[in-house]
Amino acid sequence: MLSFGLEEEPMEEKELKEIMLKQNPEFRLLQAEHQTFEKKLETLKAKKTLSDEEKVEEREMKKRKLALKDRMYQMMNDFRKTL
Repeated sequence: MLSFGLEEEPMEEKELKEIMLKQNPEFRLLQAEHQTFEKKLETLKAKKTLSDEEKVEEREMKKRKLALKDRMYQMMNDFRKTL
């Protein structure tokens, strides 16, 4: 099949994320939470050893961070369908 460059290419993830951050307050909130967890996890990673409580906290933060990321990707996919 010949292509004449008229087909629309899917929007790049980075570009879509930028649009979502500008237009969607819920998406901005999820992104901010995700970044907060990222910073807290980096702080824990910097420690040589973690207490049992910190290990549990780390595991829970990773789960919550992943859930946020999943929700953000779902929102991006839903938005992409409207384009």
